Amino acid sequence: MKVFITILALAVASASAYESVVHPKDIIKAEKIQGRITNGYPAYEGKAPYTVGLGFSGGWWCGGSIIGNTWVLTASHCTGGDGVTVYFGATWRTNAQYTHYVSSGNFIDHWVDDIALIRIPHVDFWSMVNKVELPSYGQRDDQFQDSWAVACGWGGTYDGSPLPDWLQCVDLQVISNNECASVYGNTIVNTNIICVRVTDGKGTCQGDSGGPLVSHDGNKLIGVTNFGSASGCQYGHPAGFQRVTHHLDWIRDNTGISY
Repeated sequence: MKVFITILALAVASASAYESVVHPKDIIKAEKIQGRITNGYPAYEGKAPYTVGLGFSGGWWCGGSIIGNTWVLTASHCTGGDGVTVYFGATWRTNAQYTHYVSSGNFIDHWVDDIALIRIPHVDFWSMVNKVELPSYGQRDDQFQDSWAVACGWGGTYDGSPLPDWLQCVDLQVISNNECASVYGNTIVNTNIICVRVTDGKGTCQGDSGGPLVSHDGNKLIGVTNFGSASGCQYGHPAGFQRVTHHLDWIRDNTGISY
């Protein structure tokens, strides 16, 4: 059983003091496969060419980010089943530029933190399918506090809405880990986590797990969608992501990618 189950158990145990968390993948879904960005805006074609959809053989949907010609970065709690269909260059989720099926033998889970790699067949880059750069090693101590970033994914625009398949994006402001920990506690919000403020119901939600958080300044991948408030995506509590700068060594050791 994966580590994220333990994290959720710890969160529930401390619910009297802190808000509990839930992975976006595990929020109760409607009958159709879905992702969600709440109260975001429709993305124009080619806005986020690094964003991929991940349709796992077990029937769930997640997001991911292309970080190299043969690598996608996502969340560990997403990986499972016999494999995954990767949707490349999709603005309308089911109308990708092309897809590749990848077997589970190509999944590399971190096993401690909620982050994973998927080895993919070589893809060539162009305007609709491209990589997003990681932060450089010189940025590894950058907390990105108060900076703005964009998260993208597929799905509805507010709780209970119809669920469009058009790619949605939302601009979010990074907050300090202290502010985030005041809601979820230090057990959840450790040095591997980066959080964003959820205001006016704008944030990530079900199906967005594993998707990208990319800085406005420099267009660097700074987060991988991990968790939100168990009270609801639009409740106003922060959303949490794996902090990519925390994992630069692990990514380099497994992929050879570094800056």
